[in-house]
Amino acid sequence: MHQLNCLILEDEPLAAELLTEYLAQINYLHLVAVCENAFIAADYLQNESIDVIFLDLHLPKIKGFDFLKTLPDPPQIIVTSAYHQYALEGFELNVVDYLLKPIELVRFMKAINKLKPRSAEATGLNQEITSPDHILYQPTGR
Repeated sequence: MHQLNCLILEDEPLAAELLTEYLAQINYLHLVAVCENAFIAADYLQNESIDVIFLDLHLPKIKGFDFLKTLPDPPQIIVTSAYHQYALEGFELNVVDYLLKPIELVRFMKAINKLKPRSAEATGLNQEITSPDHILYQPTGR
């Protein structure tokens, strides 16, 4: 698996520290930034290629799901929350997983095992065909 660039959006220093420690143990996860609010995270998303966000829900100014709804093409999301009652909304927003705090390492591992590798397009492996070697025949529906 190619490295996945990760961003932690978390305003609680202890929770951010724990996630940072967990991420440091996984070779294919590269922590790009730890952001304490959505505005800082939005700046990173403008300038960096982020594959995964570890998203807390109770953030200052803009809540986690409200921030997620503003993203036109969101990366993979793993929610990190102390509140189980938002899980259904999370899955309706297509999150990869929903981790309840305090997050245990085994549960964290289960969540990251659900992550999809980078697409060929994102890794630069996608090669465009400049001249067709064959022509596809598509019959008309007569």
